[in-house]
Amino acid sequence: MTQLPEWLASALPPAAHHPGLAIARLGDAKTLGRGGFAMTSPAFDAGEQLDPCFTAKEEDAVAPPLEWSAPPAGSQELIIIAEDATGGADASGDPACHWLVWGLPGQRGKLLEGEVPPRTGKNAQGNSEWLLPNPPLGETRHYVFQMFATELPMTLMPGASREEVIASIEGSITGCTVLHAPFTGTPADEWADASDDPEAN
Repeated sequence: MTQLPEWLASALPPAAHHPGLAIARLGDAKTLGRGGFAMTSPAFDAGEQLDPCFTAKEEDAVAPPLEWSAPPAGSQELIIIAEDATGGADASGDPACHWLVWGLPGQRGKLLEGEVPPRTGKNAQGNSEWLLPNPPLGETRHYVFQMFATELPMTLMPGASREEVIASIEGSITGCTVLHAPFTGTPADEWADASDDPEAN
């Protein structure tokens, strides 16, 4: 497996070193955390387990809240790509995409818990929503929230694919940042459909 560049490897735990992460293609040592650009969540610290309320293990689960500092000067738009860095790769070897968000203004901001973003693209299951993490019982998977600031606004319509989003912003990144959160599969609540395939997410 191709190793991550040092600038990114040092920002993520070894278990989340998937070479297909979007940021490995789009970012570099100069843009990572440029000007103090950073993303956090009021619901978890970096490296802290996701609460089940953001996963398929609880009914009425929603996307976690995210906050970010001001991106580098000249940034026009912000894009979020959340991926499973431990498994669920598609046929191309890319990590499973859990969330594609764009249309966020290039300034300090936040998304509230469960808030509907301005524009969303297709996740690994082809839906334009937060793909609820659902690892097998006892298995830990690592989710990497990646934010990119661009010097030009995106023109893609909602429903675009991961590859379309990446291709549209490649070469225009002014800054990027990552936030990592693992989640270990736990017994599903009684409401869960026993037919659900835990390997899918």
